[in-house]
Amino acid sequence: MNSIVLFDTSVFVDHLRTGCHQERIASVTGLIRTSAVVLAELWRGATKPAEKAFLKELAKNHPVLTPTEKNWMESGEILGRIRHDKGFSPDKLRDLHFDVLIALTARSYGARLITSNPADFELIRGYRGFQHEIW
Repeated sequence: MNSIVLFDTSVFVDHLRTGCHQERIASVTGLIRTSAVVLAELWRGATKPAEKAFLKELAKNHPVLTPTEKNWMESGEILGRIRHDKGFSPDKLRDLHFDVLIALTARSYGARLITSNPADFELIRGYRGFQHEIW
């Protein structure tokens, strides 16, 4: 049985900027899926034709997983707890919101989330466990 793999935005941003993850991405085993949240974040910043072409191929070649209603509700609860515990500003919580949604989506599908953003995902993992790998 193949495991599901979900890449965080940070991996693709690093890949698009420097190509540093090209070999690792190509060697990943499992069923690669794409997060709708990750695609939205990447589309928001895509300016070059090559970036836009990459995103179109990503969505075309890998099924897209979207957060459920439960994921959205739970994300608000988790962010409220983080605000209470850490005293983060509304801006920091807004920055974390998409990462929480990505993590909860991965958790819902039993997927392994691969990220190069250890700080935020380790924080989130303290509130809700999920499988992840740091690159």
